[in-house]
Formats: sequence, structure tokens, C-alpha cells
Amino acid sequence: MTRSDLVEELASRFGQLTHRDAEYAVKTILDAVSDALVRGHRIEIRGFGSFSVNRRPPRMGRNPRSGESVAIPEKRVPHFKPGKALREAVDARTESLITQLAPKLVK
Repeated sequence: MTRSDLVEELASRFGQLTHRDAEYAVKTILDAVSDALVRGHRIEIRGFGSFSVNRRPPRMGRNPRSGESVAIPEKRVPHFKPGKALREAVDARTESLITQLAPKLVK
């Protein structure tokens, strides 16, 4: 699902929202999440998951073309950990799709 798909889904579910309003809502939410992560905050959406920032320490890497060592600086990267409800929903949905498709694949 892309950002455009998310906007389309929101606009179709809520008829009173125009496409422009749905686009603005999605942009606002994603900007708020991004801004919070930039400030180092943790975001928790119950039943969905949590977003946090992980630190990757500096290390020595290797240039695959030349083989020489390269210093890789410290990085801070966003991390998503799915919540229990999301994990269980994905697992159950995947399980039901597999059982639906399995007889068709055997034929």
C-alpha cells in the first residue's frame, strides 16, 4: 500500500472527506510521526505498534569493489515494532489465505 492508496482508502471510507482533505489528513499524521521521531520520542499506537529510534554505533566496513576499509559513522534509524493485536491479525489472515489457496495449488 502506498501513500496514495492510503489517501484513496480514507476518502472512500469517509464520503464527507474530499480527496484533498484525506490527503491533508494522511500528510498531517505522517508529519507528526516523523517530527516526533526526529525529536527522539517514542510513538505508541495501541493495538497497532510502536515507532522508536534505534542507534547504530560507528563501525568499520569494507568497500566491496576495492576491498579497503571504510569508517561508517554512527546512525539513528527509525524502528517499528508491531503490537500484539496486529501480529495476531496478520497471522490469522495469512493462515486463512493459505488454507483457502492450498486446495487450488494441489490441483
